[in-house]
Amino acid sequence: MTKKVLIVGGVAGGASAAARLRRLDEDAEIILFERGEYISFANCGLPYYLGGVIKERENLLVQTVQGMQERFNVDIRIKSEVTKILRETKEVEVLSQGKTYRESYDYLVLSPGADPILPPIPGIQREGIYTLRNMADVDRIKSLLEEKKPKRAAVVGGGYVGIEMAENLKHAGLDVVLIEAAEQVMGPLDVEMARIVEKELMDNGIRLVLQDAVQRFQGEREIEIILGSGKQEQVDMVIMAAGVRPETKLAKEAGLEIGERGGIRVDEHLRTSDPAIYAVGDAIEVKDRISGEYAIIPLAGPANKQGRIVANNICGGTDQYLGSLGTSIIKVFHVTAAAAGNNEKILRRAGIPYLKSFTHSGSHAGYYPGAFILTIKLLFSPEDGKILGAQIVGREGVDKRIDVLATAIKHGLTVYDLEELELAYAPPYSSAKDPVNMAGFTAANILKGDVKILHWEDLQSLNRAEYVILDVRTKEEYENGSFEGSIHLPVDNIRQRLDEIPKDKKIIIYCKVGLRGYIAYRILAQRGYDVYNLSGGYEIYLAEEYKYAEGIDLDEQMTKFEQIPAPAEMQGKTIRVDACGLQCPGPIMRVYQEMEKIQEGEILEVQATDPSFPRDVKAWSARTGNTLLQTETTDKGYRVMLKKGSTQPQACGNDQKPLDIPHGKSLIVFSSDLDKAIASFIIANGGASMGRKVTMFFTFWGLNILRKDVVTGVNKNFMERMFGWMMPRGSKRLGLSKMNMAGMGPTMIRNIMKKKNIASLEELIQQAQKSGVRLVACTMSMDVMGIKAEELIDGIEYGGVASYLAEAEESDVNLFV
Repeated sequence: MTKKVLIVGGVAGGASAAARLRRLDEDAEIILFERGEYISFANCGLPYYLGGVIKERENLLVQTVQGMQERFNVDIRIKSEVTKILRETKEVEVLSQGKTYRESYDYLVLSPGADPILPPIPGIQREGIYTLRNMADVDRIKSLLEEKKPKRAAVVGGGYVGIEMAENLKHAGLDVVLIEAAEQVMGPLDVEMARIVEKELMDNGIRLVLQDAVQRFQGEREIEIILGSGKQEQVDMVIMAAGVRPETKLAKEAGLEIGERGGIRVDEHLRTSDPAIYAVGDAIEVKDRISGEYAIIPLAGPANKQGRIVANNICGGTDQYLGSLGTSIIKVFHVTAAAAGNNEKILRRAGIPYLKSFTHSGSHAGYYPGAFILTIKLLFSPEDGKILGAQIVGREGVDKRIDVLATAIKHGLTVYDLEELELAYAPPYSSAKDPVNMAGFTAANILKGDVKILHWEDLQSLNRAEYVILDVRTKEEYENGSFEGSIHLPVDNIRQRLDEIPKDKKIIIYCKVGLRGYIAYRILAQRGYDVYNLSGGYEIYLAEEYKYAEGIDLDEQMTKFEQIPAPAEMQGKTIRVDACGLQCPGPIMRVYQEMEKIQEGEILEVQATDPSFPRDVKAWSARTGNTLLQTETTDKGYRVMLKKGSTQPQACGNDQKPLDIPHGKSLIVFSSDLDKAIASFIIANGGASMGRKVTMFFTFWGLNILRKDVVTGVNKNFMERMFGWMMPRGSKRLGLSKMNMAGMGPTMIRNIMKKKNIASLEELIQQAQKSGVRLVACTMSMDVMGIKAEELIDGIEYGGVASYLAEAEESDVNLFV
């Protein structure tokens, strides 16, 4: 017998069910009712049409009535609203063109969707306040933008739709304020991850008002928004994006069961409490696959799958919908944020124990240009490492990684499984150890006890007198910003300076992202220290601390920003520099080298992808007396405008003054260990990039760094030849101070440096010479060790102890390496 199936509502769930039904049963009678004009449109694309990203309105129409009727032989009745379900007679009542009629069914599929939440705020019904849910909404807002050309807009609600609308109204040329009653935007993210999104919004000119709810709307011509704090915002239009609630009126009046979250209750086969009635999409409650709680998850992906399952079951199948992970993703200007599974708030509410870890990995191989950092947060079971949730914020590659992690969560995989995943690798796309692998390694280390961790919020519960915070980053990183009260000891110096670390206190280590902190942890833990690594490093601390600065006059700041001339209009020649793909200190070194070539008043435009570059270049310009004109985030990374020398007035409100540090830097290089040689030249190049006079004095074994790697025809006596045979010939043959492993260690280090796009020792030497670093060979040591001038590289100087002491007296830093 043929089946008669009525479907209430189109778009994702209803249209999917209709198409699948026809593919399974050519004889079924299928009628689809849609109270609007469109049965299938891209509601997720509506904000992008308003912002001009999607140019043509027609591109939003996924399927037309005529197209679907012709392809699937479905009776589609638009502008027809089902107003009542008569379960006893298995009929529905339909209102169309002012007339009411009844239609019988064998099976009924409900896909009514959800309605935008309009809180009972006084004045909310006034003109100029809109919601965005369907084609009629988008047409009204588009007409307003084109005809009345508003200049200021407020978006109320910091969820997905709210953020997308804020971005696209900004693209449309409006000044935008985003108002959110909660302490953060994007509820699916935990607060420290949401802070990264908030920073991106603010960096692109969106004003944020957090933890402040709208109390009322008032005003005549302009819309005055009165907030709970007493503050006011004046705008020309308002978009209400406070969320959606399931459309359940029809189901309630029919006596169908409604769940505790306010959605239609369905079983695992998506049947309602009436076996002849199914329900799909935004109107239903589904099980959260992790917590087991019922949830409302208004996403297009699950709705489409549910429509397919219902069609299968109507045609005799027993398919099950076992719940949702809530996997979601959003573009926020140049950043992408994504989540799958549960966040900390949900896990705490459900009473599920968990651990968490943070990693910061490149989107692809660091030596291939254009790599960006991905910040990944994993939530996992402390018992077996089962993955409970994942969140990622970054630029490129977020979508790929969240899909991998969503698949892992769905199939019950653990962090140990992430370690073993074999993922596609080529330099433009990933690294040999993919960010997903790195997240697994870090989480597994925690579970296996290879590292004890603390999180930044844990410090609040500790007695400050019981612990020491140890910053193991470089000197330059530390000076550019550090955690208050921390002491500085670079990871590469820890073994030599153990006596500076107290053993009677907890040692809490942090670096930039956690990796160097882990290395320092392993060094100290094996020497009996009570040590902890701060998960996620300084980057997570910065994310948590990044909040909108109260009291800033954004209009004034934007005016200052707009007064900066475009590069082509600036006075003086503009030189463009590509530092993409370089890691610290590479971009700063490029800036220094190029700045040396240009004249006072000329402009340097630098493009880089290192996320630390905007902060580093600000500190560099202040120290060197140059002017930071502008920093800008682009699709390709970070664009910085610098002018050589100082200008008045300072742009962007910068009150930059060169620091009064006239002294030079001097280094005694005594060792010929490869790692120590690299560290020496990194420090020397860093000093040179700051415009400081740097002298490196090579003595005894350090002279081997300067030896040529080829045999030179010089006459030597027997002892001199013996020294020559025993010592490494040049920088390419130096061994490591630790883990030399019969010569394999240096090769491994060099390969790692190459993959990470870090300059080799030979390149560092060349950079130093180009930057004016004085390389001085100790003549006394040369004489003792039988090294002739002809054996050393070109461009060095020769001197004795007096030469060194003269330089040392003019230096404020003297290092012995």
